[in-house]
Amino acid sequence: MTTEILLAGFGGQGILFAGKILAYCGLMDSKELSWLPSYGPEMRGGTCNCSVCISDDPIGSPLVLTPDILIALNQPSFDKFVSTVKPGGKVFFDSSMIENECTRTDIGIFGIPSQQLADDNALKGGSNIILLGKVLKETGICSLETMQKAIEKVVPASKSHLIPNNFKAIELGMNA
Repeated sequence: MTTEILLAGFGGQGILFAGKILAYCGLMDSKELSWLPSYGPEMRGGTCNCSVCISDDPIGSPLVLTPDILIALNQPSFDKFVSTVKPGGKVFFDSSMIENECTRTDIGIFGIPSQQLADDNALKGGSNIILLGKVLKETGICSLETMQKAIEKVVPASKSHLIPNNFKAIELGMNA
């Protein structure tokens, strides 16, 4: 089975970081995987997206054109990619930044106010990880233990003091 995931938003929202966590989840679960970042020359503030494929079989292409899962952190990304989600797929978005105007009935839509939750819980920059918690709860893409290990691996040693905040963000997303 292959799961194709597309994460999208503005540069600086942690799109690539969240994608890397998902990629490490696959790696730690002994899956085949690809992680393909894409961002404009503006970086912070410009457009940014990341394709992640996690599979039991070798992956033919790292490009995700019709995702099983879309994680959108801003309105332009939601508007651009929601129509590309496979029937039966799932869309996770920050409802404090995005107005859900999707009329599709063949996909699951999960909006949580992840930016507001991050602000309310002093988790600056944690909106992306809160959404990963919601993805974990609704898809079972990996175990909570695997995701925690992936976070420990991806967070650089110089920022290891932020690991507990990331764990808290996952928990907030799972309970949202």
